[in-house]
Amino acid sequence: MLCIGHRGAMGYEPENTLLSIAKALTLKVDWIEIDVYNVENNLIVFHDRDLSRTTNGTGNICDRSFDYLRTLDAGQGQQIPTLIEVCDLVNRRCGINIELKGIDTAGLVVKLIQEYIEQGWQYQDFLVSSFNHYELKKVKDACPQIVIGIIIYGLPLNYLEIAAELQAVAVIMSCDFVTKEIVANIQNREFKAFVYTVNKPEDINNMKLLNVDGIFCNYPDRCFG
Repeated sequence: MLCIGHRGAMGYEPENTLLSIAKALTLKVDWIEIDVYNVENNLIVFHDRDLSRTTNGTGNICDRSFDYLRTLDAGQGQQIPTLIEVCDLVNRRCGINIELKGIDTAGLVVKLIQEYIEQGWQYQDFLVSSFNHYELKKVKDACPQIVIGIIIYGLPLNYLEIAAELQAVAVIMSCDFVTKEIVANIQNREFKAFVYTVNKPEDINNMKLLNVDGIFCNYPDRCFG
């Protein structure tokens, strides 16, 4: 079962910061997951639309300038990072799951991944995911080699058909809806079954019993307990 550090290791350090990602790397995660928005054609690593929960800023992230965002404290003096900074820090020490949060992120993410491929990275070093399946389709249309996963909440009746249509490798679902039958259905269709966000030791053990392929965890060291 893969251990995917959720927004780095956000149980220990400020989420989606380089400090959080560095912590996840020390905990030997298989992958880290981060979220991106497009702000003035820069891929900003951030989760919420509103800035107030995790920074000393205010307002909607997409209404603010890139320069303003870079002045904010994202926790413990950390700057909101760019996706380039995250990739350079990780440097292929684990995989990077890029979740597309905002609109118009697909093209920039494709361009960035292709730039890293030219530097010797592999397509398998990245997984692009989103609740926004239209944005994922843009990724696949632009570069079929990029590996994608669909994120779902609840169990849409046609989620396996969506995954097949988008040529996804993974279905990423909430731990609130996981059953042995659902995991088997996903895996029988040759998709990976990934589950978010699994933090309690008893839930982590249950995911192992259900034979899921990977979990997103705020406390990555608990995956290895």
